[in-house]
Amino acid sequence: MSKTETPALAGEGVPLVQEVKQAMTGFVNEFKGLKAEVQTKLQQTEERLTMLDRKSTIAARPHLAASIDEGAPHQKAFDAYVRSGEDDGLRGLEMEAKSLSSAVNSDGGYLVDPQTTEIIKSVLKSTASIRSIAGVVNVEANSFDVLVDHTDVGAGWADESSDTTGTATPMIDRISIPLHELSALPKASQRLLDDSAFDVEGWLAGRIADKFARAEAAAFINGDGADKPKGILTHGTTANDGWTWGNLGYVPSGIDGGVDADAIVDVVYALGAQYRVNGTFVMNSKTAGVIRKLKDSDGRFLWSDGLAAGEPARLMGYPVLIAEDMPDAATDSFSIAFGDFQSGYTIAERPDLRVLRDPFSAKPHVLFYATKRVGGDVSDFAAIKLVKFGTA
Repeated sequence: MSKTETPALAGEGVPLVQEVKQAMTGFVNEFKGLKAEVQTKLQQTEERLTMLDRKSTIAARPHLAASIDEGAPHQKAFDAYVRSGEDDGLRGLEMEAKSLSSAVNSDGGYLVDPQTTEIIKSVLKSTASIRSIAGVVNVEANSFDVLVDHTDVGAGWADESSDTTGTATPMIDRISIPLHELSALPKASQRLLDDSAFDVEGWLAGRIADKFARAEAAAFINGDGADKPKGILTHGTTANDGWTWGNLGYVPSGIDGGVDADAIVDVVYALGAQYRVNGTFVMNSKTAGVIRKLKDSDGRFLWSDGLAAGEPARLMGYPVLIAEDMPDAATDSFSIAFGDFQSGYTIAERPDLRVLRDPFSAKPHVLFYATKRVGGDVSDFAAIKLVKFGTA
C-alpha cells in the first residue's frame, strides 16, 4: 500500500468505528434493562415464596397472641371430651409446644375452653354479689397478701435554725388471703349428651356458674374462713366512736329491730371522705323494702330508683347493691353495710377452671366435677361501716 492511499483508508474507517461504538452502547443498555427486569422478577418470586412459607408455618402452629381465635380446636376437642370422654383431641393440643393456653392436666381434669370460661365469668359478675363492687385480683399462688399502711408517718413544722425532731414511724400490716377450692358437680344422662342438638357447653357453663355464684355470694358475706372466704359480717364489730383496726365500725339505728332516716345519714358520714366518694350500700330485698319508705324531715324519700335500665337504685345519692345473703332486719342485726368495697374487700382467685368427667360414679348419668380456687377477706377495715338495728 502506498503512502498516498493510507489517509483515504483511515478516513473511510472512522464511520465504521462510530457505528460499532453505537451498537455496543445500545447492547449494553438493553442488557442492563434485561438485568433489571430479571432482578425484579426474582425479587417478586422470592416474596411470593416467603408469603407461602409464612402461611404454611402459621397453619402448623397455634398463635400465642390472645387476639387470634384459637378457641375453635380446643372447643371442638372439649366438646368431644364432655360428650363421650374422648380426650385424644385434648391430648393432641397438649403436645403442641405453643399451646400453653390449652394446658391439660389429666389427673385433675381439663381446662375449660376460653369461651366457656367467659360465660361463667359473665354470670358471676351479673349475680347479686359483692364481687361486682369488690377488688378482684388474679393470682398464681395459693394465697394473696395485702400490705396495709393504716398509720401516719407524722409531720412537724420547723424553721432554718431549729433542730428537726423525729416523727412517728408508720406501721405496715400484712393481711393474707388464702385461696380455697370451690367445686360443683352437675350431672347429665349419656343419652342427653349424645344428642347433637343439645348445647352441652352452654348447659355445663350455666350449671357451674349458678352453683359458684350462690356459694361465693354467701361466703363473701357470712363465710367463716374455714375452707371458704371470710365474709365481712364474720369480723369483730365495735361502735364507730371507739373503732379500732381489725374491727368493723357500726352506727346504731336507735330503734330495736328497725331503722330511721337519721341512722342512714349517720352511717354515710361515719365513713371517711376518701372512701365515701366510692361508697355503696349493701342490703337484701326485705331491708330495701323498709328503707325505700324512709323520708327526710321535709317529706322527701331517701331512696330513688335508677333513671336508666340496668342502673342501680340510689340511697342518699349512693348506689344500692341488693345482696340476698345480708341478714333480715331484726334485733341487733347488721342488715346494712356501707363503704368503698373496692378498697375494703379483696377477692383473690386463680384464673383457670377445671372440669373432670366421671362416667362411673352415678351410672347411667355422667358427673362433671368442676373446680376453681378463690379466696376473699376484708383488706381495709376503715373502708366499710355497718348499721346495727338496735339501740346501742
